[in-house]
Amino acid sequence: MKKVHVILKKEDISEKKLSEGGKVSVVLDVLLATTTITSALANGAAEVIPVLDVTEGMNVAAGMEPETFVLAGEIHGKPIDGFVYPIPSRLREMINGKKLILSTTNGTVALRKSACASKVYISSLLNNRAVAESIKGEAETVIAICSGNSGEFSLEDFYGAGHFIDCLTDYDQLEMTDSAKAALHFYRGASGSAFDILSSSRVGRLFARHGLAEDLEFASQTDVAAIVPILKNGRAVIHQTALKGE
Repeated sequence: MKKVHVILKKEDISEKKLSEGGKVSVVLDVLLATTTITSALANGAAEVIPVLDVTEGMNVAAGMEPETFVLAGEIHGKPIDGFVYPIPSRLREMINGKKLILSTTNGTVALRKSACASKVYISSLLNNRAVAESIKGEAETVIAICSGNSGEFSLEDFYGAGHFIDCLTDYDQLEMTDSAKAALHFYRGASGSAFDILSSSRVGRLFARHGLAEDLEFASQTDVAAIVPILKNGRAVIHQTALKGE
């Protein structure tokens, strides 16, 4: 029986505990890093390099030929000079065949902190089902990690964790911690669509105020991406693509 736990924000990650016992981590930053990574890889990005901060991103970019990468990022939701704002709608047409260097306040930091797990999956509402299908029978312990919002609880990530666990129940019998049960019950009991839930969150309201409704709607889609990204040697790459009909 597979054990499932949910971590509510990146600040709660214990790298020591995560590295023990062959645990698999599934990192979610629904608004927006893991959604952006999934979208970028689906649109032909060679790989995505999650960095801890702006300085690291610029250092990574300095070692590459300008035509081979796109540098994207935000700090507490605000644009960064010299960086593309990291939303799918702005990256979609420029990323094919290139490496995406990505710096975000929460999601890329959560990914880096989770790198000590035996395997790190990158998930979102777009591809939770594909990730769950890939994990079936693979690991005894799965840790769904909500990136959170600058040290605070994130409604959209908790909803996304619940959706992921709901998908996982199709493939495995689960032994859930209280946090995993809470996320699953919240997802199953939530009234309204995924778009309604995301729109009501703090970050979702910011998206609406700043004219990013297109990306909010995009991030609210469920089970539309068949790709399964993993973090491998510090890079997000496609682990596999689920077959149609699975």
